[in-house]
Amino acid sequence: MTADQPRGPQTPSSAGVLVLAGTPIGDLADAPPRLAAELERADVIAAEDTRRLRRLTQGLGVHTTGRVLSYFEGNESARTPELVEALEQGRRVLLVTDAGMPSVSDPGYRLVAAAVEKDIKVTAVPGPSAVLTALALSGLPVDRFCFEGFLPRKAGERLGRLREVEGERRTLVYFEAPHRLDDTLAAMAEVFGAGRRAAVCRELTKTYEEVKRGGLGELAEWAAEGVRGEITIVVEGAPAAGPADLDDEELVRRVRVREEAGERRKEAIAAVAAEAGVPK
Repeated sequence: MTADQPRGPQTPSSAGVLVLAGTPIGDLADAPPRLAAELERADVIAAEDTRRLRRLTQGLGVHTTGRVLSYFEGNESARTPELVEALEQGRRVLLVTDAGMPSVSDPGYRLVAAAVEKDIKVTAVPGPSAVLTALALSGLPVDRFCFEGFLPRKAGERLGRLREVEGERRTLVYFEAPHRLDDTLAAMAEVFGAGRRAAVCRELTKTYEEVKRGGLGELAEWAAEGVRGEITIVVEGAPAAGPADLDDEELVRRVRVREEAGERRKEAIAAVAAEAGVPK
């Protein structure tokens, strides 16, 4: 093939690559081997906290040459176009957050969506995950689970969100701030029942790692004394409910919860009927 001949279709991602890099959630020794290489290779590093990035690179013995930009919740919308432009210019952009995988309850989703829209290649350096680590340590069923992220801060909105998943059979995983943990566990005990099994995973992989297991009521009392550190909550899914377990009032209430969450009445009735094992 001569230089004048066409080379055939080019991949849209040839302009640049967005790399989502998982970082340790506690122990620096958990850093994936590829992380150091990607940090050194990147043309642009978008970091949730540039000071934490500096500590990470020092701990890994990495020398970065790429341009470092802050990319956090407060500037995510404004900075995304700048990073997309760098990608379109052929740059290799590395995105790291304070801990864990970018875009999972952390900055990153907007940038990934924008890159995908432009047909720019997006890849990842898999790393530690607080969600999966807590799930594995909880002692609760792991075959089916759903991640609910952070609950709303306001009490009424928090209760509403919990009621949406009151009948969820899968194991539930949440993140929570330590100063709201007692209120959140109390709300969970109110909606799910004080005896529903749960695990509070604190400071995972760090020096003072702790996993506290028990009923939600018991855990709420424990948390009332004050808890510190990064928190992940794992809650057992709802037990199967037979027709005798739910009266008409409860069935109507569950339909209303789904309607308030945005479902059409017909769909809500069908879903509640299927959960309860009763005719529509």
